[in-house]
Amino acid sequence: MWTIYLKELLELVRDRRTFIFTVFIPVFGMPLIFSGFGYLSSTLFKQASTAEMTYAVFGKEHAPQLAERFAREKGFHEIVLASQDQIKPAIGAERIKFALVIPAGLGDRLTAQQQGKIELHYNSAATVDLTRKRVLAVLGAENGALREQAMARFQLSKEQLAYALDPIQLEDHSTAGKREQMGAVIGGMLPYILLMVCLMAAMYPAIDTGAGEKERGTLETLLLAPVSRSAIVLAKFLMLFTVGLTSALLMIVSVAVLIHFFGGLVGSDLVQMLHAIGPLDLAMVALMLVPTAAIFAAILLSISIYAKSYKEAAGMISPLIIVTILPTLVALLPGVELNWRWAMVPLTNVALAMKELVKGTMDYRMFSVILLSTALTAGLLLALCRWWFNREQVLFRN
Repeated sequence: MWTIYLKELLELVRDRRTFIFTVFIPVFGMPLIFSGFGYLSSTLFKQASTAEMTYAVFGKEHAPQLAERFAREKGFHEIVLASQDQIKPAIGAERIKFALVIPAGLGDRLTAQQQGKIELHYNSAATVDLTRKRVLAVLGAENGALREQAMARFQLSKEQLAYALDPIQLEDHSTAGKREQMGAVIGGMLPYILLMVCLMAAMYPAIDTGAGEKERGTLETLLLAPVSRSAIVLAKFLMLFTVGLTSALLMIVSVAVLIHFFGGLVGSDLVQMLHAIGPLDLAMVALMLVPTAAIFAAILLSISIYAKSYKEAAGMISPLIIVTILPTLVALLPGVELNWRWAMVPLTNVALAMKELVKGTMDYRMFSVILLSTALTAGLLLALCRWWFNREQVLFRN
């Protein structure tokens, strides 16, 4: 068995494509891609928040104070349009970002201490709606000035005005620390990344060790060797397990090294949160990857053994990416928390546990249940793979 195992590993080492997917992408590619994307997104968001925003105003004479405030605001530049009919074409042509239409009589309503409304025309088809957010910031300042005028007119103190606006105010006191708040976001992404790396690293070796050997005609030679089929299956399984687990662990190490040296570019809060993750938590994350890698190895090997050709195996294995994404997305749904029931659901329990470990709120009593349920699932899948390999109609479908 070990001879076959070493033979399979040696073939992988000689394959340049396998080296790229197993070592280069997890160690260098994925960390650089995600860190670069994080730095780029934060930089672009800051630029978009302070970039010059062109706008048009109609009816300035009805609210001159508001129009003047927009004109004074840094980052806003007024464009004159002939009529309101040009608003939509101007926004579509990106001449302006938004337009304000101030109705007639707004000044009279404000003077009479009645609420007024203005129209905001803009393109809301954006993932992050910065336009409305920046307009509301300027409008909020104007509303604050109007409240000050009302307070002076009614001879109300600030305390009386605060009572008139909000008799009871909600004051937030979060019990979650900085690590727990940031860990809720980062901890939801970590299982998805690690599980995807673990799956994709073993995907191409799995196709080659099953369907690839069928195409090359070397599977028959291997079956004639004085080795049991169970030993052949176990050797191929261990090879895929080694590749998947090694890639995921290498990615953890590479991300830790990247954050240690270049964490200041990402953010000090993120670095402090990651530094708070102790060696025990990292060891538990690595330990949970062991049965997870075994699950992927057994599934990939079963599909590759069944496939007639390399092309068919690639087509059958590709949907596994969706199957991997769904359990990790379940862990992000509201109301789904790590408990004794979810601790027995494969893959979802690992995703929930990793999120809790990053947040620092892990219930360590559930760790053994997670390991046991995941290892049991991996064992059942390996037994199925062994039974699958013993079927002649599966090995020689051609």
